[in-house]
Amino acid sequence: MPRTTHIFCASTLYGAATLAAALDAGMFEPADRRLLLITNNAANPETTVSVDRMPGFERLRERFDGVLSWNETIAPFHPGGWSPRADDIPMWERYVRLLWGLGDDHIRLAVESVQVNPSLALCQLFTGAPVDVYADGLISYGPTRDKIDPLVGTRIGRLLHLDLVPGLTPLLLTEFGVRPELVPTEVFLKVLEELADGEAALPGTGDTRPALLLGQYLSALGILSDAEEEELHLGMVRGAVALGHRRLVFKPHPVAPARWSRLLEDEASRLGAELTLLDHPVLAEVAFQRMRPALVVGCFSTALLTAAGLYDLPVARIGTDTVLARLTPYQNSNRVPVTIADALLPELGDRKAVTDWAMPTPERVDELSALLKAVGFAMQPKIYPGLRPDAERYLSRQLNPHTWRYFKRRRLTSLALPGAVPAQLSFIPRNATVRRLARRARALRQSAKR
Repeated sequence: MPRTTHIFCASTLYGAATLAAALDAGMFEPADRRLLLITNNAANPETTVSVDRMPGFERLRERFDGVLSWNETIAPFHPGGWSPRADDIPMWERYVRLLWGLGDDHIRLAVESVQVNPSLALCQLFTGAPVDVYADGLISYGPTRDKIDPLVGTRIGRLLHLDLVPGLTPLLLTEFGVRPELVPTEVFLKVLEELADGEAALPGTGDTRPALLLGQYLSALGILSDAEEEELHLGMVRGAVALGHRRLVFKPHPVAPARWSRLLEDEASRLGAELTLLDHPVLAEVAFQRMRPALVVGCFSTALLTAAGLYDLPVARIGTDTVLARLTPYQNSNRVPVTIADALLPELGDRKAVTDWAMPTPERVDELSALLKAVGFAMQPKIYPGLRPDAERYLSRQLNPHTWRYFKRRRLTSLALPGAVPAQLSFIPRNATVRRLARRARALRQSAKR
């Protein structure tokens, strides 16, 4: 009888820790072998530290019978851009089975972000293998960002996810009836404790708890310009100091320019504070455990919700209004994490909101769920046509000057949803004469101001 081999795919240490927690919780059935497949999806993998070389990974390795590299397997192709051609799948499967010593094993897969490569390529390679998907943060509360081939989607049995917003149910993959399952929080925290125990001393630990500032490198995603992201980080420093914090720690994105850190250090010094750079690869959650920061500041990082929900730390957001306005196209998958952060978390400049904030009540979670169904339908109406009544209900009752930030009038118009441009005025955006007169009026107004 053939062996059963379970292949777990991970591109981040956070993902590997989630898999380890699910294994510890007994969420996967027994297998003859468990292999961890590491994939480095960075734009330049050669210059970026892969998961299996990050501090703390050795604590996770013992849960697996072997560690493989997807980058090495498909070299010289890039993991994010390669998938097997349909006619080549049998050849590639034979090659991979030979290279990894799989023989005629029955394969089960556990992957993240199944709608894109490399996870999608792996699912296509092992035709017929059952698939589990584990969530990569707040994006799981939003819609699947691309239509998945039914030959893959119908093989997905579960979506494993952390309880980042208690009471909120993921929308991801519900078009295939995939059932969500919670990875127990207490088990995940124990895995993170293992990583923290193996970590060297971190800056900012001491008698005074620092404010931890989280960088995301949004300019690399084309959401903000370099100058705008610099200003966003400077706003974190100013906001934290305005709230009374004098010890700051900045955790930059691993590939963010070094000059940003120097600008922040200079700004902190000017304001009478001290800023320390956390410049080696470490999970934000490990920093939460080791530092116990007095405040965690970010834009829409998943770490803000783990800080608040898993570690009971004060949190604050900054810049979400700008990001919501800049995200294009509307179906950009970052829209849901930004929406959640903006709707739930206190704004850094509002001292009272930051001081009084607490995890949302069930009523607020219900409100957020209704909002996300409306946003999810507007993002992917062809994948989730059944959400139209929910979207119409929300938009007809809840659309106001505050909630307008989560929608675009042009998008609502194209979908014939409440809030759309009235039919009798719908010709205006397409009318060249009206647009020319509008440009002339704006030019005259600007001249008058000068």
